[in-house]
Amino acid sequence: MGYGLIGITGNKVSLLELGVLKPGKVKDPYKRLQLIFNTVSGLITKYQPTDFAIEAPFFGKNVQSMLKLGRAQGVAIAAAMRHGLEVTEYSPKKVKQSVTGNGNADKEQVMKMLQTILSFKGNPKQLDATDAVAVALCHHYQQHPVLKQQAKGLKGWEEFIRQNPGRITKK
Repeated sequence: MGYGLIGITGNKVSLLELGVLKPGKVKDPYKRLQLIFNTVSGLITKYQPTDFAIEAPFFGKNVQSMLKLGRAQGVAIAAAMRHGLEVTEYSPKKVKQSVTGNGNADKEQVMKMLQTILSFKGNPKQLDATDAVAVALCHHYQQHPVLKQQAKGLKGWEEFIRQNPGRITKK
């Protein structure tokens, strides 16, 4: 299970922390869930986030995997709610679309785009973590749409050109 936290200062987004929790090393399934709950609670206590976003479960063919994933997500959501955070879910396709512009992007493409946006060095071992960071960034973009802010109050192309002379190129 990956996790990622971003910080927002003005218009700047920065990476606070990312990581991968590997509860599979714990034999008892209920202790695994407790580990997830405690880890999420600890991150919330440490960083005091204002929002909690999670990737909605995708539907696969393996019922046992879906059950385990649903329990893990439920425990993470319960930890967030215990700390008074509202929870927002995003589909994997929505997350990929928001971050890369392509709803069918693979994990490596998502990681590369995050490296560009957040200026960090990642590696393939962190793909679950970078997916979590992508969910956080998707949530930020949904709450603060960049294009909507930029276009606010414009009354046509003439006004856009007047306000953005450096963006005009002549061919």
